[in-house]
Amino acid sequence: MPVSFNHLLSRDHLSRRAFLRLGALTVAGFAAGCATNPVTGESQLMLVSEESEIQIDKRNSPYQFSADYGILQNVELNNYIQQVGRKMVASTHRTHMPYSFRGVNATYVNAYAFPGGSIAVTRGILLQLDNEAELAALLGHELGHVNARHTAQQMSKGMLTQAIVGGVSAYAGTQSSALGDLTSTLGMIGAGALLASYSRGNEREADALGMAYMVQSGYGTDGFVGLMGILKDLSRQKPSTTDLLFSTHPWSGERYQTAVEAAGTRYAYARQKPLYKERYMDHTAKLRSIKSAVEEMQKGDKEMAAGKYGQAEAHYKAALKQAPGDYTGLVVMAKCMLQQKKYAEAGKYAGQAQKVYPQEAQAHYLAGLVKLGEKEFEPAYKDFSTYDQVLPGNPTILFLKGYSLEGMNQIKPAAEHYYRFLQVVQQGPQAQHAYKRLVEWGYIKR
Repeated sequence: MPVSFNHLLSRDHLSRRAFLRLGALTVAGFAAGCATNPVTGESQLMLVSEESEIQIDKRNSPYQFSADYGILQNVELNNYIQQVGRKMVASTHRTHMPYSFRGVNATYVNAYAFPGGSIAVTRGILLQLDNEAELAALLGHELGHVNARHTAQQMSKGMLTQAIVGGVSAYAGTQSSALGDLTSTLGMIGAGALLASYSRGNEREADALGMAYMVQSGYGTDGFVGLMGILKDLSRQKPSTTDLLFSTHPWSGERYQTAVEAAGTRYAYARQKPLYKERYMDHTAKLRSIKSAVEEMQKGDKEMAAGKYGQAEAHYKAALKQAPGDYTGLVVMAKCMLQQKKYAEAGKYAGQAQKVYPQEAQAHYLAGLVKLGEKEFEPAYKDFSTYDQVLPGNPTILFLKGYSLEGMNQIKPAAEHYYRFLQVVQQGPQAQHAYKRLVEWGYIKR
């Protein structure tokens, strides 16, 4: 019995712990043994080389940025975020790292860093901030994670555990599951499969470093105290838009008090330094003009996560009424329609999203799924090929291109795609389908 189309789209979720355990193995040449912590100067277990950190970042961060609906199209705001981040690099302990700073289109509240220095903030958290100093505090905190090598530390511990329990045999399947999750899980608010989950100790260290970097860059301490106050308030509300934030950055009440104390003692001299509120408001004016639309999307995401697609659709429609050309709004509406098997409407929104932001991958993926649902295999193949050009390396796309070719009765190229897919992924319904077809077509003998 053939695997159903909807079953083919289901994927097993790769946890953050699994990524930390296995992600370092995506590149060769990690350094075994101990290394000197660049912040403390103390020796620590470190099986991941700096070059591996950078390569892991390069391989994985583009998928997370795409999961978050791509980098902001507002070039002015994106450049501003980059400038604020770059201003602090000279104050860090690892000034030589290839840092980059960006805003992403996701509406949930979060900021994150990959181990090589790729740092992102979401539209959701930008709307919570009140001044440039709070933005600097946020970016400084993420710089703290990179400089203290928190992700590499966890990878090293995880790799040691994995080596003890039986090696890396599970690597290929779990890694491809992650890439699939980033683009195929239609109900997720924010895909965080590739983000490190820090300990409370990591958070305290990143806070201390972030405050130091921010103050040394010329900002007033009220920026960091203000950021901690925002997080404290959000932790009490616990809306769905902050679930990922507090799962990756665990909150503890003393963090706010620690910031207040540091501002009044160690950094008392910086209390009167500027916060640059007006400059922040000027650069975020366009984003703040669609704040109510972003809030509607957040409400829609909450309903989607609960499987209440009709309610989600109503919120997304309200958002698009206020911001009709918003890429995220168009994509989440396409997902909502696709989840309800309303293929014609899903295709309309996905097509609009493709036109609004052709350089971002998700809309091309969704457009291909819609066409598969309507059994339009040749157009589906073209959409998946476009996705592959925009964001190469996702094995799920290999499978879907093969599935499209199979639907077009182009058996030889379909078999080639399935074979390449199985070289990366050996488990799950897609792998089962690919293997079964290769057996049926005579390419594999039982």
